[in-house]
Amino acid sequence: MAETLSLENLEFAHLIRPGETVLWGQATAEPLPLTQALMQQRHRVGHFRVVLGIDRSATCQVEHADCVEFIAYCGAGANRALADAGALRILPSHYSDFARMLASGALRIDVLIVQVAPADSQGRYSLSLACEYLLGCVDSARMVIAEVNHQAPWTCGERTLTDQDLDIIVHTNRPLLESPPGRIREADRLIAGHIAHLVDDGATLQTGIGALPDAVLGALVEHRDLGVHSGSLGDGVAALMQCGAVTNRRKTIDRGITVGGVLMGSKALYGFAHNNPALQLRSTQYTHDAQVMANFEQFVAINSAIEVDLTGQINSEVAAGSYVGAVGGALDFTRAAQRSRGGLPIIALPSTAGSHSRIVCRLNGPVTIGRSDAGLIVTEFGVADLRGLTLDQRMQKMLAIAHPDHRATLEQAIESGG
Repeated sequence: MAETLSLENLEFAHLIRPGETVLWGQATAEPLPLTQALMQQRHRVGHFRVVLGIDRSATCQVEHADCVEFIAYCGAGANRALADAGALRILPSHYSDFARMLASGALRIDVLIVQVAPADSQGRYSLSLACEYLLGCVDSARMVIAEVNHQAPWTCGERTLTDQDLDIIVHTNRPLLESPPGRIREADRLIAGHIAHLVDDGATLQTGIGALPDAVLGALVEHRDLGVHSGSLGDGVAALMQCGAVTNRRKTIDRGITVGGVLMGSKALYGFAHNNPALQLRSTQYTHDAQVMANFEQFVAINSAIEVDLTGQINSEVAAGSYVGAVGGALDFTRAAQRSRGGLPIIALPSTAGSHSRIVCRLNGPVTIGRSDAGLIVTEFGVADLRGLTLDQRMQKMLAIAHPDHRATLEQAIESGG
């Protein structure tokens, strides 16, 4: 049975043993008062490890590495500062594999800290803003500590928790972390327009996070009977559900239900998701599972990248020498879309970053997605469908969607052998 403590009486040295590994919800799902308290009390705990997801709060600072070892699957958000300082150990894992490692104990989590919505009349707690890889750790972690935030929305999903699942409960009543929409630029709007023309009514969508996916969703308001099966859900998805573009009526599974793993958005999204059975959160073992996604026809996976080379190799991890992205779930979804009848595996990116071309002869970072998995590459200058093309044919298609200012340089690189 769970023990209830006040935040003032929460002493992590009594709960976490030296050398143990701690995990908490990422991004908006971070149990912020508890994670902040843990960092403040870190010296009393002794050396321990923290496995991070996307960090929107900057709770974890470089100076905390004096006794905390930080591990993450991504360099997103405040993780970049840790990575640049050499204080972050990157786990280059596909999102589906990351969840399996956590659930199986291959990457053992000793203490899980979650944010939940208050218990209902039946004593059930909702995981609120994130289910994803947290759910697999509920049964395997030695200790589960829950922040019961009375402002957290009750979301429907794969499983609820009870007092039997929790060891420590701390009640709070605080505003939720939000993930504000990014600034949509003209290039994003042009890219979104290209993609909108490719998407048929009735398709099932997956999108990544950021301004570009938001722009794509905003361009689909005139579509009908779209479905959603994605890792993250943001305000754009809620808006499409509210305007009638997303109904999920034509999905072959989870008909009538938008499915995701984590909510990343504003108060408007949280209010829409509260007690809404048409939007459900599931575990990563479900959202990123190849057998689950094999059920979808017209599965459209829309993800971004840092750069793409002329043959279709994709770098989604490193920019200008900094680890800012992730292996993540892009390949999980790209392969599902490749195999889906009528599916579209899309990688979208502006053609330039500042004065530099993002269509390159040679990648400046790792190959996150190999050219054998490349599908459609979209920039503001058009669509390069690489499926079924030889290497030399691909190069010509990619040149056509590069920024005109960089095409001559890229052509010269091709002629000189790269």
